Amino acid sequence: MSARLAAARVAALFALAPVAIAPALADAATLIHAGRLIDGVADRPTTQVTVVVEGDTIKAIERGFRAPAPGDTVIDLRDATLMPGLWDMHVHISSEYNSRSQLEGFTLNEADVALLGAQFAKRTLDAGFTAVRDLGAGFNAATALRNAIDRGVVPGPRIYSSGKSIATTGGHADPTNGWAQRIVIPTGPKEGVIDGPIEAAAAVRERYKEGADTIKITATGGVLSIAKNGLNPQFTEEEIRAVVDTARDYGFKVAAHAHGAEGAKRAVRAGVHSIEHGTFLDDEAMKLMRERGTYLVATISAGRWVGDRAKEAGFLPTIVVPKAAAVGPQIQKTFGQAYRAGVPIMFGTDTGVSAHGRNAQEFVYMIEAGMPAMKAIQSATSVPARFMEVADRLGSVEPGKLADLVAVPGDPLADITAMTRVKFVMKDGRVHRHDR
Repeated sequence: MSARLAAARVAALFALAPVAIAPALADAATLIHAGRLIDGVADRPTTQVTVVVEGDTIKAIERGFRAPAPGDTVIDLRDATLMPGLWDMHVHISSEYNSRSQLEGFTLNEADVALLGAQFAKRTLDAGFTAVRDLGAGFNAATALRNAIDRGVVPGPRIYSSGKSIATTGGHADPTNGWAQRIVIPTGPKEGVIDGPIEAAAAVRERYKEGADTIKITATGGVLSIAKNGLNPQFTEEEIRAVVDTARDYGFKVAAHAHGAEGAKRAVRAGVHSIEHGTFLDDEAMKLMRERGTYLVATISAGRWVGDRAKEAGFLPTIVVPKAAAVGPQIQKTFGQAYRAGVPIMFGTDTGVSAHGRNAQEFVYMIEAGMPAMKAIQSATSVPARFMEVADRLGSVEPGKLADLVAVPGDPLADITAMTRVKFVMKDGRVHRHDR
């Protein structure tokens, strides 16, 4: 036999080898045996199911616990409730408020903020939140973190980033509030500070240029900004309409921070898609939101947190304390009124004010205010996925969807605090956490 013929036969043998083993590898699956399944859509859970995951996709949902075939992996969650990966529709992933926050605006560099964001992103994913909407980050850090997570550089949730929040001069998201005049930098649409409809449109285009996914405006005063009024309207309706119309051209939805009723009503009439906080919404504002399908993201966690901090001497700047003390007792009460009035609800915490990784405490506050547990869970799964127009891929446990899944011990419909004890997290078909 010639050397050339022998080499050809050896090459043929090696070429055939993968064909013999490929079918067995392709058939291998991850079988998740769940004692209870909340799929994010149905109003009742199902019991004793197998969720079949292949690659990054849910391939099937079967009654009973399927026996594994050779090569299959079994994840035993028979004592747990499995559900879709959770969404938090209002976070600030690259920051976390503390008693030094005002000073940190001058002491932290871009790299510091980015590294903090990576830490907070992992905490968020550990807590079962596989997707978040970031509504305001310095240095475009949330957008950069989104890209790093998407590339697999660091672990974290899917991030839908607004980039820099848009404010009017002196408004809640004006980054120079409280600064000495000798160090105030020029601000404009690039820095997210506008006055008038033309600049409002320019600020949206800046966010597009920076790679944002959505837009956030501060339609009223806020709690933690160094300014006296936390309720006053800070945009004209014409300015908000310019934001909304421009955002529509670029495929953005618009979220409006609003504590006071008048600013919220201007924002709803101008066409924003969600009201954030809504602490002092009145009946007219709730009626407008219900009629126009404007969602409320109440962030009770942040309200409760600032209310508690207002009682701690020296923790908050003096000018902030009265605002925090007023918002704390009211925000949960208004949420309950809005739910009963038929206002559409999405889950959100404003984490970054309160601590990252404790997002699920919001479920407890929502149930305390009168929202049924299943509705609260849906507000953190299928509802935001539809809102963000990705329900074909995310938000529910159904064949063909991406395998973003979480599990909690026991039954969260009977004990909502189970949502704060996540024991299993899968994102894109990869197990990120499994407490055995």
